[in-house]
Amino acid sequence: MQSKDTNISKALLIVLDGVGIGEAPDAADYGDTGSNTLINTAKATGGLILPNLYSLGLANITPFPFQGPADRPAGCYGKAMELSRGKDTTTGHWEIMGLITEKPFAVFPRGFPPEIISVFESRIGRQVLGNKAASGTVILEELGERHRTTGMPIVYTSADSVFQIAAHEDIVPVPELYRWCEIARTIVDPYNIERVIARPFTGQQGHFKRTEQRKDFAVPPPGTTVLDRLKEHGLDVVAIGKINDIFSGRGITVPVHAGTNARGIDETIKAYHQIRRGLVFTNLNDFDTVYGHRNDPNGFKKALEEFDARLSGIINSMDDRTLLIITADHGCDPTTPGTDHSREYVPLLVYRHGMYGRDLGIRRGFSDTGKTLLKAFALPPDINGVDFIDFIFTNKT
Repeated sequence: MQSKDTNISKALLIVLDGVGIGEAPDAADYGDTGSNTLINTAKATGGLILPNLYSLGLANITPFPFQGPADRPAGCYGKAMELSRGKDTTTGHWEIMGLITEKPFAVFPRGFPPEIISVFESRIGRQVLGNKAASGTVILEELGERHRTTGMPIVYTSADSVFQIAAHEDIVPVPELYRWCEIARTIVDPYNIERVIARPFTGQQGHFKRTEQRKDFAVPPPGTTVLDRLKEHGLDVVAIGKINDIFSGRGITVPVHAGTNARGIDETIKAYHQIRRGLVFTNLNDFDTVYGHRNDPNGFKKALEEFDARLSGIINSMDDRTLLIITADHGCDPTTPGTDHSREYVPLLVYRHGMYGRDLGIRRGFSDTGKTLLKAFALPPDINGVDFIDFIFTNKT
């Protein structure tokens, strides 16, 4: 029986950063044939113990090693393919919120050209180290000690469109590193570079560790997003983790920093109880940054299981007018030779109390999620995508 009331009071949207679920149809174009973050991690580690995610329908999306599908999934389940050109955090999150990126951001696999680096060095009054594509942890071991003795910041990139600046917190105060990033942002804007990222770290040679003071300085969204619409209509929009950075503060009413998955989950539950009506939008980044990019499937497994263990607490805190959506922004398969993101489908799990679990199928575009949120809040769904509102408001009775 179809419910007549499809209006909700609160929504929790949790993005498991880098948790893909199988190569996208165009994965070969990105060098990602064979990537499957969830399934390959399960195979490499002897299986994933995710009872709460499985109960929502995760193993109903695609066959999982050592785990059968739920007979009666508690949630709606499916997967979504990205329409934007890219496989990065910004394009993925923007598309979830209704914006499709047609022109890919620029990448610099051989390092940044002199016209960028020389201007940056002149503006900050120091030469830089590195200027190449590298793993963040590897480059700290390579250049971290030299940075400590010279004060020269480490500049590096990756397969993504990022200008990253690493500096030891005892050598360069974090506010000064942020100021350098703001300078870099103005320099790289004409080059269509997606993000400038502050990468503060601590420790000594052999024991360098990046801290939770990371900050992203992203290109602002080029158009109206779901977040803008929610804010315009007086709804709360709480951004947890790096969501505020990804959207340059646009459409956000309350930004909340959270440098780890555990902190992000804590802040999600806290924000849920504090808002009257609106969206809590959370990015959990450890899957990607701590484990995916470091080719650590065992760590990835542990992070997934830790999230799953906390998921029951999230669900139990929800009232009957709350919608929970769990998805991802791209893949980051820790079992493949490379250390970069992978072009994959992303899982899509949707839950509210009293719903009847159904197969959402393959969604053509992440923005189906954003469009569904607008309709659930009874707002004009004037963004890209096809909503799945009828699926989630079909009751069990």
